[in-house]
Amino acid sequence: MKNEPFSEFLYQVFALLISIIIVHAVYVTVIRPHANMLLEQQRAQQEATGTFEMKRSASLVLKDPEQEICFILGLWVIAIMSYKTRRAFRERRLFGMPLLEVQAGTSILSEDIRQYMRPLQALPDAQRESLLSRALLSAFQRFGSTGSIQDASSAVGEACDTEADRLDSELSMVRYVIWAIPAIGFIGTVRGIGDALSQAQQAVAGNIIGVTVSLGVAFNSTLVALVISMVIMFLMHQLQLMQERLVLDVHNYCDVNLLRHLKVR
Repeated sequence: MKNEPFSEFLYQVFALLISIIIVHAVYVTVIRPHANMLLEQQRAQQEATGTFEMKRSASLVLKDPEQEICFILGLWVIAIMSYKTRRAFRERRLFGMPLLEVQAGTSILSEDIRQYMRPLQALPDAQRESLLSRALLSAFQRFGSTGSIQDASSAVGEACDTEADRLDSELSMVRYVIWAIPAIGFIGTVRGIGDALSQAQQAVAGNIIGVTVSLGVAFNSTLVALVISMVIMFLMHQLQLMQERLVLDVHNYCDVNLLRHLKVR
């Protein structure tokens, strides 16, 4: 766990690189070739018949660089949230382990805490640095040094509050991407409208395909960005709910399995 921030940073870097490779490969091999083929067919139809019909196609909606960037960021932030979700599940598995073997009706005195701390201190580093282990150890140490049940309860509360703040701060990158994706979509809107205005003379002359394609860029980029942002926002709220439940469950576990067994002579 000491190297976990660095490990998570490396994970995020590699996740971003993999997201770029996967999304760009799909765009280069599937989406853009199909979109270019449709545009050529529509240009040929206009030249042959003088009429133009803009066909709706997923490849035409997704073909522009703004949509590609939105998908890269979306896939990247989903990978980040997946990492945090796995970590939450890993910590939740500790609830099923016999960390505290306290029988019903047993009282824990200040001189008994070393006996109960040994199993926690013998855990592997990853498990010992989990929120549940840290909260229990903090409560034992506070109770052993002060002999106060209230101080032990405060130690649990402080550990849970600190973890809640840390988990919330770690979602700052996710929140930034959720903000950035619609912003990129709006950049595509501005670019598309600018291109459409620059081709106004061609539209007056009867060639409207350029203006139509540019307006498609304007609206499609915002549409795709907003949809991706909504999906990521939903997933982020589910992750937040999972993390909040973890913190509350740790607090409740300490209350039920530790604090109510503490006793002062």
